[in-house]
Amino acid sequence: MKKGGSIQRARRVRRPTASPRPTGSTVQAKVAKGRPEQARRAILAQWRGVDLEPLERAQTDAARPLKTVLPKVLAELGLEQRQTEAEVFKAWTHLVDPQVTAHARPTGLRRGTLFVAVDSSVWLAEIVGYRRREILERLQHSFGRELIQRISWRAS
Repeated sequence: MKKGGSIQRARRVRRPTASPRPTGSTVQAKVAKGRPEQARRAILAQWRGVDLEPLERAQTDAARPLKTVLPKVLAELGLEQRQTEAEVFKAWTHLVDPQVTAHARPTGLRRGTLFVAVDSSVWLAEIVGYRRREILERLQHSFGRELIQRISWRAS
């Protein structure tokens, strides 16, 4: 109907396309060449009225397999170092004399130095004076000289 004396027509708005629409002959050629995945994309582009293949490719190219990402993430979090510390802390009670473990406990491992807290200065003098070399040798024998190069004793 007329409204205000003029006829209004609906305009068809063309959507911009990322690339030109494939024609029917293009789709048939791709199927004939044995590329059904490309033919599927071409048919979808015809049906949608726009070719979204470049956008879809951009989204899928950003995805990477977990096996390539996970080692870097674990290294950044330092989980390997924490796991090594936990193994040393667990083995401490089995490798060291029970009298010493009753008064000393490992607190950290950084750059080849194992940090151990001792509960009294008397036990600190006993361990450093008489047992330090034996403890270091046992730990190095179990974990290697590269991992534990020295022990730093502290009274807590």
